[in-house]
Amino acid sequence: MSANSKTKTKNFILLALTIILIITPLLLNSKAEYGGADGEAENLISEINPDYKPWFSSLYEPPSGEIESLLFSTQAAIGAGFIGYYLGSRKGKKGKC
Repeated sequence: MSANSKTKTKNFILLALTIILIITPLLLNSKAEYGGADGEAENLISEINPDYKPWFSSLYEPPSGEIESLLFSTQAAIGAGFIGYYLGSRKGKKGKC
């Protein structure tokens, strides 16, 4: 087996495991609601101290939850791009591509 074939096999196995890890919780817990921690924290704070007033408000409030999700995922993608670029450039400088 060549090195290229071994790499392709490893990549396929890792991809399959990733897909299994993503899908398994959705199948096992299909009736669960997946929400963010922000709403839970807000409810808990209101329960602990009903008179609490936030000391900061958002500069921009997205018009819908879909836009908010889009902005969040875009921010995550840009961050992942920077991290990937940094790690790739560090590896390239070492000369071990």
